[in-house]
Amino acid sequence: MASAKRKPSPADLLVLEDFLPYRLSILSNRVSRAIAARYAKTFDLTIPEWRIIAVLGRRPGLTAKEIAEATEMDKVAVSRAVARLVAAKRLRASADTDDARRQNLSLTAQGESVHARIAPIALAAEERLLSALDARERVQLDALLDRLLVAARTL
Repeated sequence: MASAKRKPSPADLLVLEDFLPYRLSILSNRVSRAIAARYAKTFDLTIPEWRIIAVLGRRPGLTAKEIAEATEMDKVAVSRAVARLVAAKRLRASADTDDARRQNLSLTAQGESVHARIAPIALAAEERLLSALDARERVQLDALLDRLLVAARTL
């Protein structure tokens, strides 16, 4: 008599520790927390606040909505972080000339100073992480991440 074949359960099929989205999330969280620990203490910034400063450092004049889209952060988290940064005089918000309901955001001199001081910390952390890879692997990783980002848009 043939033994009955058991159908695999979802728990058998999905091993979280091997699941790519989970692994990417863990990696991202570990790196973000490690960098954040350095600048939270020194600059009194949260991760969303630092990301906003970093984005506006390269692309001044964006709105909170555009920042949320560019960073893939939650709109509420962006809104709260923007409010804290404006209150701390690290960001300035000015009414859009075409639509007064929109506010264009830019770094103040204080925000620019924070950006200039934190960028090297973030880049050094990135370099430490990437030091686990040789030059060829870094190029491959970059290409693979680009392809995964494109593929993720279709999910």
